Amino acid sequence: MFDVDEASRSLGIELLEAGDGRAVATMRVTSSMVNGHDIVHGGYVFLLADTTFACACNSHGPVTVAAGADITFVAPAKLGAELVATAEERTRYGRSGIYDVTVRRGDEVIAEFRGRSRVIGQEESRHGRG
Repeated sequence: MFDVDEASRSLGIELLEAGDGRAVATMRVTSSMVNGHDIVHGGYVFLLADTTFACACNSHGPVTVAAGADITFVAPAKLGAELVATAEERTRYGRSGIYDVTVRRGDEVIAEFRGRSRVIGQEESRHGRG
């Protein structure tokens, strides 16, 4: 899935590991990601967390999409910062799951993300529902 994710790869996101409901990915903050406050725009932090979440929940095999997600921004990151996102499965039930993603700069937590996943069938996938 990540190999054909042009949106994530074009931002320089690198997938370090994925499997068994877990994933780790990195992203360096570039000048195009910095907002008017001279910090990384929250949308990019969300995208890194969401990409890592997607890799974790799809590591089980069936096509899985986000049913919803929330993020809490804890600390800012500046130009050049290397962000590392770690996603961990909390639970899977039926076709649904809950995953937590922590985004860090070194040892400092930048954001906490919670994603809710849903396994979709091939028919749903072709019609864009999920």
